[in-house]
Amino acid sequence: MQDRYAYLGPAGTFTEAALRTLDGSEHAEHVPFPTIQATLEAVRLGAVERAVVPIESSVDGAITATLDELATGDELLIYAEVLLPVGFALLVREGTRLDEITTVGGHPQAQAQCRRWLTDHLPGAERLPAASNAAAARQVADGELDAALAGAFAAPGYGLSVLVDEVHDRAGAITRFVVVGRPGPLPAPTGADRTSLVAFLADDHSGALMEILTEFAVRGINLTRIESRPTGDVLGRYYFCIDCEGHIDDARVGEALMGLRRVCTGVRFVGSYPRTDGGKTQVRRGTSDADFADAAAWLARLRYGRV
Repeated sequence: MQDRYAYLGPAGTFTEAALRTLDGSEHAEHVPFPTIQATLEAVRLGAVERAVVPIESSVDGAITATLDELATGDELLIYAEVLLPVGFALLVREGTRLDEITTVGGHPQAQAQCRRWLTDHLPGAERLPAASNAAAARQVADGELDAALAGAFAAPGYGLSVLVDEVHDRAGAITRFVVVGRPGPLPAPTGADRTSLVAFLADDHSGALMEILTEFAVRGINLTRIESRPTGDVLGRYYFCIDCEGHIDDARVGEALMGLRRVCTGVRFVGSYPRTDGGKTQVRRGTSDADFADAAAWLARLRYGRV
């Protein structure tokens, strides 16, 4: 049976481009959804086996819709990640001139990455948010917008022209995408892994965040990302989305999760999966699996009188 992959659509998004880089994706059915929430809900409902969604931009930071969806609702796990270079072009209907553009659409992340260019070249144009860059391109094709910020590769699919290539403010921008599925067997440790989790503070008190960070620091675990997000219950209450080096099967990572379980009201495990940024997990002296096993054996000898 053919696998089904959901992605943030419509066709022509960078998310679809990220999906196409996955091994075996050419044999899977690609199913577009209009929002990140709908994309992940399709996995929860069993309509698809996997979903691909953006989670982090090197320019504008976290994709909060993805973080919030992974932190709440029925549990989902990340099984893989994709790093994709992202560059934007200005797409228009054939014959449109720059001085004729009064409305520009694009995903809020795209607008953030093109803010300076838009200010310099289209200062009077209204910037309108879209669910995705390809959705903005479709609105241009339908005559609802004058121009869209999207990948140049999206232009042919919507019958549009690239009026200006490379309208982004920073060259070399990268977006990290994740492959998400329902809970199941995890990818095996590779020695270059990332673990994602969500930690909910027990209460707001002095040193509460330090308690969370200490569980990683004392075990020599490097954090690659930490983001605070409001719980939505009351003002000032947050949870933390954390990425760290290592795999849950590593003793130091497992013990850190147990430590968080003791000091937090809740800890949601979101996956352990191979990194694709070339970074290898750093194992500090005294924090290898062998070191943990040796320490446990030493404690057992002390407890049972066999020193």
